[in-house]
Amino acid sequence: MQHAKIYAGARLMLTAVAVAACLSVVAAGAALAAEREPLKPRVPGDRLEELRKQANPVAVTAESIQRGEAVFRGVGSCNVCHGETGDGKGIGASGLDPSPRDLTNAKWQKARSDGELMWVLKHGSPGTAMITVVPGLISEEDGWNVINFVRSLKK
Repeated sequence: MQHAKIYAGARLMLTAVAVAACLSVVAAGAALAAEREPLKPRVPGDRLEELRKQANPVAVTAESIQRGEAVFRGVGSCNVCHGETGDGKGIGASGLDPSPRDLTNAKWQKARSDGELMWVLKHGSPGTAMITVVPGLISEEDGWNVINFVRSLKK
């Protein structure tokens, strides 16, 4: 019971720090930078082939997409930078260089595998403000649910 309270407190603190960091950039009033190289892989080259083959173990269902959306907008705080619609224009995106990924970009969606997206959730995105969220903020299963939700945003 005590461990659960400590874990919940740590998750809440990590979320608060991520949101505060994003909001401080907004307060500075900096302009939104362009998204850089949206089709460039963010994973190490020696892992790319392996991660491209990694399948999402969570089936794409209405329930999974709904759970992923709840995490995206809730404890994961993804919407702070990626925006409510996933277009990369969230309230915390101002001043980030490069800007957060536009998750609705069909070319980007086609180019990146679910395994690559999970790697970014686990390791962050080098050269960007994207932080590690699995397992610090969300579970691996919820990470896969978020990926299913992100896939539903494709335009």
